Amino acid sequence: MTVSVLDLGDDENRFSPDWLQRVHSFLDGVEGALLTTGGGKFYSNGLDLEWLTAHSDQAGRYVADVQELFARVLTLPVPTIAAINGHAFGAGAMLAMAHDFRVMRADRGYFCFPEADINIPFTPGMAALLQGKLTPSAAVSSMTTGRRFGGPEAAEIGLVDEVAAEGEVVKVARTRVAGLAGKDRGTLGAIKATMFAPAVAALRAA
Repeated sequence: MTVSVLDLGDDENRFSPDWLQRVHSFLDGVEGALLTTGGGKFYSNGLDLEWLTAHSDQAGRYVADVQELFARVLTLPVPTIAAINGHAFGAGAMLAMAHDFRVMRADRGYFCFPEADINIPFTPGMAALLQGKLTPSAAVSSMTTGRRFGGPEAAEIGLVDEVAAEGEVVKVARTRVAGLAGKDRGTLGAIKATMFAPAVAALRAA
C-alpha cells in the first residue's frame, strides 16, 4: 500500500507560516498512509519564535494556524506515523503526538515539552491534545517538568511507541504503518473525529 512520506526539512523545521502552508499542501494529496520525518538532527523544534517576535501583532492567527495543523493531523483519514529522526521539542513534539504512532531514534535526540522552563503555558487545545494521547502520569511527567526524554525513556512512558537504530527509523515506521493503509477513509476519519473530539474542539476554538 502507498505510504506518503513528508520530509519536514533538514534544519530545525520550525513552524514558519510558509512551512505550515507547505505541510498543508502536502496533506491535501496524502494517500494510503502518512509518514513524517526530518532530514537532519531535528524532527522539529516547534514554533518559529523569531518570526513570532517580529510579527507579534499576528500571534493569535499564528497560534490558530498551528493548532489547525495539529487538529488536521489528529483526524487525518489515513494511518499516520512520525519517524522521529532527532530532536522533537515543544510544538514539534506536539506534532509528533498528533500522529497515530511514533517511532524514535534510540541513540540520540530528545523528546521534550519545555514549556514549564521557558514560561510559555500550554494553550487549552495543546493540553487537550497531549492529555488525549497520554496517561495522566505521563502527562504530568512530560508537561510539568520540561524533562528531555531520550528514545528509550520516551518509549517507557508512552510518548513514543518504539525505538529504532538511526538508519532504521524510517524503515521501521514505514513497515508499521504500511500494513494499516487501505482502510476506508470515511470510516477512519469518523473514528478519529469521535475519539479526539474534545481535543479537536479545543484546538479549533483558538
